[in-house]
Amino acid sequence: MGTPDFAVPPLSALIEAGYSPIGVVTAPDRKSGRGQSLRPSAVKQVAESEGIPVLEPESLRDEAFAEELEGLEVDVIVVVAFKILPPDVYMLAKKGAFNLHASLLPAFRGAAPIQRALMAGVKKTGVTTFFLKPDVDTGDLILQEQIEVGPNETGGDLHDRLAELGAKAVVETVRRIEAGTVDSTPQDDALAGPAPKIFKEDRQVDWSLPSKQVHNHIRALSPYPAAWTTHEGESLKLFRSVVFNDALANAPPGAILEAGDRIVVACGAGAVDVLELQRGGKRRMNAADFLNGYSLSIGDVLV
Repeated sequence: MGTPDFAVPPLSALIEAGYSPIGVVTAPDRKSGRGQSLRPSAVKQVAESEGIPVLEPESLRDEAFAEELEGLEVDVIVVVAFKILPPDVYMLAKKGAFNLHASLLPAFRGAAPIQRALMAGVKKTGVTTFFLKPDVDTGDLILQEQIEVGPNETGGDLHDRLAELGAKAVVETVRRIEAGTVDSTPQDDALAGPAPKIFKEDRQVDWSLPSKQVHNHIRALSPYPAAWTTHEGESLKLFRSVVFNDALANAPPGAILEAGDRIVVACGAGAVDVLELQRGGKRRMNAADFLNGYSLSIGDVLV
């Protein structure tokens, strides 16, 4: 069960390992693009190319869906980047239902573990498989894989690496379930931390923070949904940055310190060098190209 790009490598890995699913559950086709044409989910596209039956319930509590799923006589349910399953659905799996989560649980439980981990400036993260329980992201741990995080790595970069790491974890978890060698461990709730969904207000850059935190905020939300700030009322999306320095700047937070061939912005402590950004309705650009077509001067303030 899965919908977005993050769920594709695990599905492909299961197929390549000889565990081709008897069915795939994904979100119904959604309208997208300028023409608002119906577009199948990334997972559905892979499933159909492999001839795997696809179920697209509008609601997981639909009785017809439950009956259809029960008719498949499912051994294992694998959940990757999908909706919260009600117990009467995941309990249909004879040998268990497990989820792949993009953090080292119990850290960063919730909808945005990748972004929240980068915002927090973690140096290590990973993926976890765990058996489902009614409370979200609280089930017994099966397997965890860890990787180091680069200081300038973006949410998109980390997403792709964790998807590939997660694919291996999913296959290994299925193998253990098949062999009857799963040794699951309860999570320590005392070590739990939240990773709530990202809303528009969460994405706004707080220039009063130290430069490292501002940088972490920008990279965590790149390329989607993207951090933003405003200049004289115009919204600007920010995609890449580096820490320029961490010394106290003799300027208010958000003030432009350089705007020649690069954009340096003062923070509460230190400054960041904004490398890539975008105006509304325009393409994403590096700082030098952006400045060729946009008036930004030393002393201007971003808010």
